[in-house]
Amino acid sequence: MSRTYANWQDRAATLAIEGRAFIDGELRHARDGKTFACESPIDGRVLARVADCGAADVDAAVAVARRAFTAQSWAGQNPRQRKAVLQRWAALMREHLEELALLETLDSGKPIGDTIHIDIPAAAHCVDWYAEAIDKIGGEVAPVDHHLVGLVTREPVGVVAAVVPWNFPLLMAAWKFGPALAAGNSVVLKPSEKSPLTAIRVAQLAIEAGLPPGVFNVVPGTGEAGRLLALHRDVDCIAFTGSTRTGRAIMECAAQSNLKRVWLELGGKSPNIVLPDCPDLDRAAQAAADAIFFNMGEVCTAGSRLLVHRDIKDVFIDKVIAAARRYVPGDPLDPAVTMGAIVDQIQLDRVLDYIESGRREGRLVAGGARVREETGGFYVQPTVFEVKPDARIAREEIFGPVLSVIAFDTIDEAVSIANDTEYGLAAAVWSADLATAHEVARRLRAGTVWVNGYADGSDDMNFPFGGYRQSGNGRDKSLHALEKYTELKSTIVRLR
Repeated sequence: MSRTYANWQDRAATLAIEGRAFIDGELRHARDGKTFACESPIDGRVLARVADCGAADVDAAVAVARRAFTAQSWAGQNPRQRKAVLQRWAALMREHLEELALLETLDSGKPIGDTIHIDIPAAAHCVDWYAEAIDKIGGEVAPVDHHLVGLVTREPVGVVAAVVPWNFPLLMAAWKFGPALAAGNSVVLKPSEKSPLTAIRVAQLAIEAGLPPGVFNVVPGTGEAGRLLALHRDVDCIAFTGSTRTGRAIMECAAQSNLKRVWLELGGKSPNIVLPDCPDLDRAAQAAADAIFFNMGEVCTAGSRLLVHRDIKDVFIDKVIAAARRYVPGDPLDPAVTMGAIVDQIQLDRVLDYIESGRREGRLVAGGARVREETGGFYVQPTVFEVKPDARIAREEIFGPVLSVIAFDTIDEAVSIANDTEYGLAAAVWSADLATAHEVARRLRAGTVWVNGYADGSDDMNFPFGGYRQSGNGRDKSLHALEKYTELKSTIVRLR
């Protein structure tokens, strides 16, 4: 059934919420009994007390993950068996779609329309997609001298730690644990303390699907739990999505411990370039608004820098402002609402600080205010500034609904501005001339470049996701992600 606002409110009032860690197939309190308050950004109320895992809990989770890997309880199963388990798990996610979507909305402030139609289905699809890959990816027979047989095979790396962010809590986690489990590893997942609830619930569903105990563990907690995983000498690989600052610290911890593999998906300040021959200004304006205001701007690939040719700048800004009117902050439990709450007070203060910086450095053309303060939640209007390329809000990642519009005069200038960043996650270019669009796309230093669109194909698992420079290393999604969680082994057999 299609639930109404009242239906979602009623269900939210009676939803059972679990806050314990999940280790070795069981829900567990933190060893020292510590918890933290999981507060909803919708209205500030405490949803649950969640286990604040420390060193003893991290050690326990890693130990059972290692035990499961050594016993080959998962990696030792035949490919078809592992495929069937992951497919059952994905099916259970779909069966529990409304529960998981509601947890995600309450926990992170995302609109229920997004969590039920985008986030949770995409997470289930990710697990399903990697399940399908399990019995289709083989090794190589090397062309060696005739007295030898040379095999090149992939084996699971071992114990994988995944530290994931709060903006797409379950989806970003699935992008890590999907390929890691498909490759045969054991996983210890550390969700963000800002949004830990769906991770705990899907861990329970994993056991129900048939995943052996110890293969998938969840240790909620603060950044300390993530640091402990990065330092842990029995973790073979750590995959992280989050800020560049934290990613750098994780890499340092790995270097200080056992030189574990480190895969980082970090920040972005993505340029969206609109050339004067843009084939459809209205569609481009709507895409520009969606690129920054969807998910309250809490998107690593957000098109936060809109580069517009000076000849069409004023007209285009007006169209973007008109397109932004569909993003009105409201109660995320209302299916009609397209813009929810900023994740917490800390992030709200960060966004408001950047807005004040924008007022000093540029021209505010729309939004700029906190709204719905009486609810106790954290809501900000869609905000648009016209600025110079060197403005603070045009250079630093805000992770909020704040758009910087920058004028340019030539293609070379646009490309120069676009690439003048420490990041390189995504970019876009709009032009009726596909030759020009291709040439610009080749010059843009970014892991994903869209032509005459923005975020198109983001739900397609075939495209690798990741960035250049300080946007990170390695790739999520696609078959390439399996490379992060496997070791290459050469086996050479002498025949005579």
